[in-house]
Amino acid sequence: MARLTALNPEEVTGKTKDLFNAVQAKLGVVPNMMRTMGNSPAVLEGYLNLSGALSHGKLSAKTGELIALAVSESNSCDYCLAAHTFIGEKLVKADPAVLHAARTGNSTDAKTEAILQLAKTLISKGGLVNDEDVNKAKNAGVSDAEIAETIGHVALNVLTNYFNNVANTEIDFPAVSNLELHN
Repeated sequence: MARLTALNPEEVTGKTKDLFNAVQAKLGVVPNMMRTMGNSPAVLEGYLNLSGALSHGKLSAKTGELIALAVSESNSCDYCLAAHTFIGEKLVKADPAVLHAARTGNSTDAKTEAILQLAKTLISKGGLVNDEDVNKAKNAGVSDAEIAETIGHVALNVLTNYFNNVANTEIDFPAVSNLELHN
């Protein structure tokens, strides 16, 4: 059962209504995570702004989704695993095997794998990476800008993972099981 209330877009007013209208116009729906974030317009706006800014960066939408899956798997966020698997398949048209591999930080592309491994390392070390961790990414051809954006994507997904894990947000995407629970 949800711990925080998902607001009804038809009943909200003010800043939350404006943000919900923008999400509705872009996505055609206001997902439960955003409906729940709407309890604090500041949180919803911050999430939308960072997400929007990263969508114009060096990393592709596909890479952003792969990072989201790697981070969500590490943080056992069932909501985000479901959402990003759906988005990865339906919107960025990634192969399901590619999405599945990303959850463990793997890719057939060396540069993408280095980005995913850096993301997982950031999570496992609480951001306290060392020179070797960063140099692994650089040696695979990941630029400083791409490393910076990887950190941004990790931060964005930690926000959503923690938010959904605390809120126990009702999943409104096809469910996906956490791999770590099945080892």
